[in-house]
Amino acid sequence: MRNIRLVIAYDGADFHGWQRQPHAPTIQEALETAIARITGGPVKLYGSGRTDAGVHAAGQVANFETLCSIPCGSLLKALNGILPAAIRVKEAEEAPVTFHARYNAASKTYRYRILQAPICPPFLARYVYHHPYPLNCRRMAKAARLLEGEHDFTSFAGSDPANKNKKGQIASNVRQVFKSSLAVRKELSLVVYEVRGSGFLHHMVRNIVGTLLEVGNGKLRPEDLPAILEARDRSQAGATAPACGLCLVRVEY
Repeated sequence: MRNIRLVIAYDGADFHGWQRQPHAPTIQEALETAIARITGGPVKLYGSGRTDAGVHAAGQVANFETLCSIPCGSLLKALNGILPAAIRVKEAEEAPVTFHARYNAASKTYRYRILQAPICPPFLARYVYHHPYPLNCRRMAKAARLLEGEHDFTSFAGSDPANKNKKGQIASNVRQVFKSSLAVRKELSLVVYEVRGSGFLHHMVRNIVGTLLEVGNGKLRPEDLPAILEARDRSQAGATAPACGLCLVRVEY
């Protein structure tokens, strides 16, 4: 039995997220269907995590087991030949039998892009959140840094009944954020939030962005972030930012 590790990029705009769902197109379903056609048998693909409907990825990682002897290089070419144009396999390689894309992940990096230009070009609309209103980005950057460290992120977690560990137990909402930063690219009218952490809860990054936007428009102060974390109350944080601006950049092991 071989264990194959894939690195995948996708435009998530036309999919209902990563995880297979009945009666809805998903990234996992498209990949499993393509892999099964090539290997000659059904496969179960394990992703590093589930991205929501409309969320993109530049470096999603997944693995599957197969008895098929096709070399990884040939497998990569064959997959990209039959997958929809919105999904591409960037890498395919043999992995140790113990490798699991989700449970072995040490960190993930997400990037959220906010476009502040007066008009959003149509070819960017799927990949940015268009917010053409004033934002105090210095205050937002200060607030973003206050999220670094190990915290209980319940205030930034969406409702997720599937939030369980590999033993089937309800998982903790404590996560470690290694880096949380906000940068402004004036020449592109972009505000870019990037966060790297040990793992993320359902909607966590989008809820953080929604909260930073409230800091940027003056509804919240940067100094409010520690109290929001301490409250462990979703109603204390900002609204969930739209999915279109979010991209899973990379997964590290």
